[in-house]
Amino acid sequence: MAHTETIETVADCRIRVMRKGKGEPLLFLHGASGAGRWLPFMEMLSERYDVIVPEHPGFGGSDTPEWLDTVGDLAYFYLDLIDHLGLDGVHLVGTSICGWIAAELATRSCEKIKTLTLVAPAGIHVKGLKKGDMFMWSPEELAQNLFHNQEIAKAMPQPGNEEELLVVLKNQLMTAKLGWQPRFYNPHLRKWLHRVDVPTLIVWGDDDKLIPAGYGPAYRDLIPNSELEIISECGHLPHVEKAQEFTSKVVNFIQGAA
Repeated sequence: MAHTETIETVADCRIRVMRKGKGEPLLFLHGASGAGRWLPFMEMLSERYDVIVPEHPGFGGSDTPEWLDTVGDLAYFYLDLIDHLGLDGVHLVGTSICGWIAAELATRSCEKIKTLTLVAPAGIHVKGLKKGDMFMWSPEELAQNLFHNQEIAKAMPQPGNEEELLVVLKNQLMTAKLGWQPRFYNPHLRKWLHRVDVPTLIVWGDDDKLIPAGYGPAYRDLIPNSELEIISECGHLPHVEKAQEFTSKVVNFIQGAA
């Protein structure tokens, strides 16, 4: 059975939502490249959970609302979406810039959150650990630097027509608006990560050229009741590059947290 796609309206903003599965709700917040397709890891997780994948305001097929200025705005938006969908006991998973959104959301309220999984999240700065700069990379360099396995990098789909190219540009523009300055972090976030009061899993690839794996221990030390898993021979997108291993770690963590 294929996933469903709906349009939901929250805070006067229409967003596209993909969904499939049964069980406890798992809300996945996608990274800078958007949520254009239902990916293999989503399918794997949907065998155990009700997987919900919204396309963020400002990305892809969703509206770009006037109120959207910061990652904090999206954190509040997703608290509203959780209420709008009537969700409770949510397993919240966010990757990269949207791991940052998930972390910001959890510092505001964990009332409806059961577990938190952060996948190579942006959001903090660690002195002496230099991040890559995706805004300065060419499309070819970006693909190469996101993956350890260069065969996967070469196989990543490129825009096939003008409509797909416009989506890519829309996603890039919103990513720049949210993460340009300071570069992909909120200098105040680290002060409030102690407020995250649900079991938390932090996942990182050991060969992450965008946000180095050294950020993992920093996040772990700032969030109580958190654990760190490093995936070997893996870049910035463990859920794509090592989908099976990633999925197993998330499922084991959620089951252990229960």
